[in-house]
Amino acid sequence: MNQVIQTILNHKSIRAYTDECPSDDVVNTIVRAGQQAAFAYQLYSVLLSRNRERNPFNAPLLFTICVDAHKFELIMAKRAWTMKTNDLTLLLFAVQDACYMAQTMVLAAESMGLGTCFLGYPLTNAEGIITEYSLPGRVFPVVALAVGHPAENPPPRPRYPLDFVLFEDRYPELDDETITRAMKTMDEGYLARDYYRKINYMIPLEDREEIFTFDDYSWIEHICRKLGQWLDSVEDQKEQLKKCGFFIDED
Repeated sequence: MNQVIQTILNHKSIRAYTDECPSDDVVNTIVRAGQQAAFAYQLYSVLLSRNRERNPFNAPLLFTICVDAHKFELIMAKRAWTMKTNDLTLLLFAVQDACYMAQTMVLAAESMGLGTCFLGYPLTNAEGIITEYSLPGRVFPVVALAVGHPAENPPPRPRYPLDFVLFEDRYPELDDETITRAMKTMDEGYLARDYYRKINYMIPLEDREEIFTFDDYSWIEHICRKLGQWLDSVEDQKEQLKKCGFFIDED
């Protein structure tokens, strides 16, 4: 197994960091490596905070990877072009660009012995990030990435069985046995690590009686509670996009 594959398979989210701060050369290497990811239009920019007091987990580095149509619209104007592509399609391509870059940054950082943790809060906190970084219109924060020297070494978290992910030639009919086995793989993996008991967190139920304890509360129930209770209105996300100058349902 080569070093690249080993680095990928050893990935884990790090939420505790030492006091050591990566150098400017390391920062530049991470971002430069990210730029070499595949892209459609390079519709991204990267914000950086070194404010450990404010960064999640007191990480020495916090990158926020953004969709950025602003820069390319300035480029288009120099060639006497204006954007005709609708904002929904533009965003889908641009999110691809941003995510390709973000994942490549993770691989670069971890290959140098650093720890990383993706954070999804920018999707629902655009206004705060606009204010903090003085973002122009047509820039939308997609994902944040904490980076630093790890002060913990947890094991990699479980993943679905490969046959629940890889479908050759056609999408299969997923029978009860296959679904149950996939659920069991995830839940048993997290329970073996006592993951939710250690962080002492269960998502509260809004309209159901609690029947789980830390003895059986695991990943499947955790994600079901997120997707079954949160972010039910598309208007909330559309409002975040509008604050950044993207309008997905208007001419």
